[in-house]
Amino acid sequence: MKLRVCIAADHGGFDLKNELYVRLKNKYEVVDLGASAFDDNDDYPDFVMLVVRAITSGQAERGILVCGSGVGACIAANKVPGIRAGLCHDTYSAHQGVEHDNMNVLCLGGRVIGIELAVALAEAFLSSSFSEGERHRRRLQKVLFIEKEFRRNE
Repeated sequence: MKLRVCIAADHGGFDLKNELYVRLKNKYEVVDLGASAFDDNDDYPDFVMLVVRAITSGQAERGILVCGSGVGACIAANKVPGIRAGLCHDTYSAHQGVEHDNMNVLCLGGRVIGIELAVALAEAFLSSSFSEGERHRRRLQKVLFIEKEFRRNE
């Protein structure tokens, strides 16, 4: 069974997202959540919400978000309980983020990296799994505690 991954981008990541979708769709079950047309006035938080909802509802195991720098999408995604998003520019971080930190969203900068690096990052991210090592589980539990603690105080 293919890993189900959702992908979305605003105008800053539109072209890279479209090419990434084409390059990944034969190996993974990739669901394109938009943008479906270039709109210079769209906003990355709207596309972030589509991806994080798909993940938190169980409709997808992983997500890829592309905005101009990747930073805004990463910040917005990490506001959602259960989402662990990382902005990556190297393959080590892309696979290590999953293996050690159980990262479930990869954020990319459409104005920062090219398609070959984006594919390499996506492959590193999507082909990795959480290590389940004692120290990684312990650290993840601490991260989840932080998430829970701040939700309780809202």
